[in-house]
Amino acid sequence: MARVMRVFRTLRNHWKKSTLAACVLSYGGHWLYGKHCDNVLRREACQEAREFGRQLIGPTERLKKATIILNPAACSGKANSLFEKNSAPILHLAGVEVKVVKTDYEGQAKKLMELMDQTDMLIVAGGDGTLQEVITGLLRRADQEVFSQTPIGFIPLGSQNSLSRSLHSVTDNKVKHITTATLSILKGETMSLDVLQIKVCGRSSCSLNLEFQHLNLLR
Repeated sequence: MARVMRVFRTLRNHWKKSTLAACVLSYGGHWLYGKHCDNVLRREACQEAREFGRQLIGPTERLKKATIILNPAACSGKANSLFEKNSAPILHLAGVEVKVVKTDYEGQAKKLMELMDQTDMLIVAGGDGTLQEVITGLLRRADQEVFSQTPIGFIPLGSQNSLSRSLHSVTDNKVKHITTATLSILKGETMSLDVLQIKVCGRSSCSLNLEFQHLNLLR
């Protein structure tokens, strides 16, 4: 009892330090709990992805090939780390043949689309701006009708991700948001997305040619 009283007396005499220590411990506990919850989400997503990888394929079939356009600069330079922690394990466990192409500067995604070979699915890993660049690059291709049939997946690694929030349930947990979007790509469910292409025709006169295109967006 005397020892307990000495502890309380010490805490009362150094109440500022005691308060600071309590705040630090509380914040640390909350941070550790958040990390634990994120790891649980990743583990559950990987277990679900592994079921896709266990599906048998015929002797004449091949693994699905996915081309990923990754913008490392998204989310203040954290996009590459977010992708490697939350999306890459899911795709590999699902048995998808992954080819990652990283952009080095703004606008490069549009140029990459002009050189991209045919793929089973195109995945954009970045923010809304990266997705807009990819779609713009596809519309500029001479064989855009062929690529308009290629399903496009979107892994939200940006700060806003407005389009992804309209496709999936809204959550403030970034890990949950990313893993849900990645699993949706594996399920192969698509929705038709209308995009508008504006072409300026003629040199002496300013005439506009408006064309509507349809893209298959994985969701």
